[in-house]
Amino acid sequence: MSMSHSTDSTQTVAFVLCGALAREVIAITRRHGWDVALFGVAASDHMQPVRIAPDVERRLRELIPRFERIVVLYGDCGTSGRLDAVLARYNVPRIAGPHCYEMYGGAAFDAQMASDPGAFFLTDFLVRGFEGTIAKGLGLDRFPELRDVYFANYNRLVYMVQQEDAALIAKAQAIADRLGLPLELQRTGYGQLEQRLVDLMADIHAPCYAPILAETVEEVAAPHPPSLRRRRGAARERGRAI
Repeated sequence: MSMSHSTDSTQTVAFVLCGALAREVIAITRRHGWDVALFGVAASDHMQPVRIAPDVERRLRELIPRFERIVVLYGDCGTSGRLDAVLARYNVPRIAGPHCYEMYGGAAFDAQMASDPGAFFLTDFLVRGFEGTIAKGLGLDRFPELRDVYFANYNRLVYMVQQEDAALIAKAQAIADRLGLPLELQRTGYGQLEQRLVDLMADIHAPCYAPILAETVEEVAAPHPPSLRRRRGAARERGRAI
């Protein structure tokens, strides 16, 4: 997913956000009346996290000459610190948190992962886009037999509900049935995502958040999609490790 909102002369702050957070960030922005411009980065980057930092960097280089402040709405999201290294070079802050599950679930998420890590999590975005993001991304649409390998060590499907929607809950149940997992609903709302963003926006015009148009560094190329043989082998190994 890619998104952008047109800007006008009153907008001095731009949000660079993961496409998986787009609906939620738009709703939060409207609730608080912030006059900001929104620019998306494809949610599909999560299937190959090595793409996240370079794609965010491209957005930063585009936007820093145009805005007084930039806020990045991402967790680390599997980049192993690469995203934070990019943001440090440009002096751009991001919202706190390792990923959106922790942002929504907060301390409760950490506690349940510590006590029983066998949950597969969905958000509103992932329920809506399950076929394109998860089923297609993992090859389940073409090779459904991989389901028993990928999900062998999960014991439940946890749907973190941001907006109460009977149609989404019904779809989550259908996904749980498809994966052979019991469904558990956790009505998190926007959780810590909203509060952390509110806190950051309260201070965003402080001098310490002025962005810098840094020198570019050589990007690491994203790997080519694996062959079916490699994908099946990786899936088997993942099933043993999960």
